[in-house]
Amino acid sequence: MKRLKYVVGLATLALAFPLTLFARGKNEHTVTISDPVQVGGTQLKPGDYRVEWQGTGSTTQVSFMRSGKTVATATATLKTGDEEVDRDAVVTSTNDNPKELREIDFRHDKEALIFQQSGM
Repeated sequence: MKRLKYVVGLATLALAFPLTLFARGKNEHTVTISDPVQVGGTQLKPGDYRVEWQGTGSTTQVSFMRSGKTVATATATLKTGDEEVDRDAVVTSTNDNPKELREIDFRHDKEALIFQQSGM
């Protein structure tokens, strides 16, 4: 009987663990872009965007959404646990016209999305 309870307990944990991964919450943040920027072949106008991403490492797929519609997608590198991320920030190139989106930092999660530049 003890063995059956042990097996049932382990089976319950094994089934519940994957569900906790989904319950973590979405990988999304809202960012404000103050100047027109180029990302993933699309020029984003100034304004507020919901940024959602899937994946990790250098193959993170990022979507920029405005008014509930996806307006741009791009591939980025997701950097996590970064102690240097001390504030939310949108980093763009300074010399390009139009400017290119280089990085979005998310302070609360110590995460950053780093975008590959078209000239690289």
